[in-house]
Amino acid sequence: MDLSYGPEYEQLRGEVRAFLAESWPPKDGSENGDLMAQAVAFRRRAIAAGYLARSIPKQYGGSEQAPDPLAAQIIREEFTSARAPMEQPGIGTMMLVPTLLDRGEEWMKEKWVESTVLGQTQWCQGYSEPGSGSDLASLKTRGELVGDEWVINGQKIWTSSAHDADFMFALIRTEPDAGKHGGISYLLIDMKQPGIEVRPLRMMSGSADFNEVFFDDVKTPKDWIVGKRGEGWQVSRTTLKHERNSIGSAATVRASFEGLVDLARKSGRLGDASIRQELARIEGFVTAHEHSGYRQLSADTQGKSVGILQLMTKLNSTNMGHDFAKLAIELVGDDGLMSPEGRLMQRGATQNNAGWISQYMYSLGVAIAGGTANIQRNVIAERGLGLPRDAAADRSAGK
Repeated sequence: MDLSYGPEYEQLRGEVRAFLAESWPPKDGSENGDLMAQAVAFRRRAIAAGYLARSIPKQYGGSEQAPDPLAAQIIREEFTSARAPMEQPGIGTMMLVPTLLDRGEEWMKEKWVESTVLGQTQWCQGYSEPGSGSDLASLKTRGELVGDEWVINGQKIWTSSAHDADFMFALIRTEPDAGKHGGISYLLIDMKQPGIEVRPLRMMSGSADFNEVFFDDVKTPKDWIVGKRGEGWQVSRTTLKHERNSIGSAATVRASFEGLVDLARKSGRLGDASIRQELARIEGFVTAHEHSGYRQLSADTQGKSVGILQLMTKLNSTNMGHDFAKLAIELVGDDGLMSPEGRLMQRGATQNNAGWISQYMYSLGVAIAGGTANIQRNVIAERGLGLPRDAAADRSAGK
């Protein structure tokens, strides 16, 4: 197996390194220590150099580069190594921007794509509702067209960063008499509109990254709809595809594993046979995940599909996250019995241990991010392996 990039791409790597050495971190102090302003200014320079927003047309603030998976991989590697900002992370860049480019109106792309990529505009996702999580088609939040505005009433839940977001992209039932999938529209909503109430959901880790969002006669313009009326389900498939592909990258998984090895070393248990055996077992999955990524990268360079393999990325990373967290809790010992906030620090546990405890608690719920692991298994079984539809899914849908 040849995992080298070749002379042409190694030359690109040198150019990227030279750019980063010159541009990050900022040396002229022109942004007066404002980290947000520094990141935005750097992203603009990186886009102008052709290193960021490569798939985005120049008219929407991108660098409009020809597709080149190997070049993109080298840029990711070097930016990560230099701890330099890439496109603004989060739901807006990962999910909304690709969807707008695929399905949005021209004015939407001009209004939101560049500011989202730069990190100037923040988004949240309004999908899940109480009783409508994995079965999104059963959602009940309603939108009624009154004159030139949609009037929205209902509730969303598990809405990440809703307390900080400028806008929401949401699935709203606009055709109450249509079928479950056919009556949904994909609407954009200004989170500063009257009638929106955001309530934090306190998690067992002590943080409140998720929220409930309530809509009471909230208004959004008639043309703030992506795709046609009643086609929101099809539009959302585009969004979830991009989210699932972004969850569980090989580089992220490898970095987590290296952190786990470092934790074992600091705990003084790296020499324990049982710990070394478990680390070896986990690294087997990590390495397989990396080589799966290389296979996908190679296929991308040739314009080929890897089929079912692409569907497994998120599921495999979720499983590995569980393994990481389980071993980490064993390594932190008695600290693992404490909350990662407040009392933990008072008892003298290290900040590093607090991070692992938070990760353990988060790993228990990450299996539902971007679609539950069980739903993802059904997708793999049915679409990838051609197996019959899960009878339990049919029963839950009332068939």
